Amino acid sequence: MATSIGKDGAVYVGANAVAEIRDWSLEITSEVVNDTVMGDTWMTNKATQKSWTASFNAYWDPSDTNGQETLVEGAEITLNLYPTGNSSSNYYWAGSAIVNSVSKSGSFDGLIEASFSVTGNGTLTQDTVA
Repeated sequence: MATSIGKDGAVYVGANAVAEIRDWSLEITSEVVNDTVMGDTWMTNKATQKSWTASFNAYWDPSDTNGQETLVEGAEITLNLYPTGNSSSNYYWAGSAIVNSVSKSGSFDGLIEASFSVTGNGTLTQDTVA
């Protein structure tokens, strides 16, 4: 069984890398509707529409004008998630998304952090880097 190391992962908005990424997550879901009818002993279901969401955390970098600073609430973006980096033959996921939340946090003994959450706006594709 092959495993992957996430240290080379990356988040891109379009063709631009988002600076200082610490981690990211992706969730793909399918709506399910019940199609059980009278006389059935067991409940049965059908999968319907799919959806996806993603979130990622970074150390805040206000000089990242093509990455972090483009991620504002309501912005429509093209998101690319690279689990093992943006290198030839590596897998990645890509799709149009809407930024639904941005938060920043800081403490006296740490770096200022930024968190971003997006909701997919249509199809999410999995491909390999050319």
